[in-house]
Amino acid sequence: MPSSRRLRITLGVAAVGAVAAIGVPSAVASSAGPAARPVARPVAQDVSATATITRAQVIARAKTWHPHTSKRVPYSQNKTHGGYRTDCSGYVSMALALSKPGPNTVGLASKTYSTRIGMASLQKGDLVIDASGNNHTRHVVIFERWVNSKTKKSYWAYEQRGGYGTDHRVLKYGLSKGSQYHAYRPKKIR
Repeated sequence: MPSSRRLRITLGVAAVGAVAAIGVPSAVASSAGPAARPVARPVAQDVSATATITRAQVIARAKTWHPHTSKRVPYSQNKTHGGYRTDCSGYVSMALALSKPGPNTVGLASKTYSTRIGMASLQKGDLVIDASGNNHTRHVVIFERWVNSKTKKSYWAYEQRGGYGTDHRVLKYGLSKGSQYHAYRPKKIR
């Protein structure tokens, strides 16, 4: 076999392997031909607990579940979307790129995944968590920004809420005295 043909075959196998590594089935990659290129899509990927993520990436991943649109992911404690539970903690786990299906709300509030901070210290991608009670009363949201950074009386957040699904709305969780909601900084954020 001529060396140029061997080189083309070797490069073709390497290209199919590279496409398979990013999640395109090899049957699709091999039938697509040499000019085919994989299409980049925003999908939640299973990432180790030690990998880091930026604040902007957390928000970008939160948006992939189409909050506050007709395409939003419906809420369920029993179903999954992309391998993550479609409840509040599964949604946050996806946004943080934690291992699938993700820890529950109590787990997210643990020292394994986060550090408690003051509400006034919240930054984009931080969490506001109520880890008390049971699976029908606990909740977690992703902080985006203060409505007014001087008064800090309400904030924009992403959440997966019962009876609705993925949402992006103004909240006041954790801002009243005696609230069971507290602010947490995910350890994965760099």
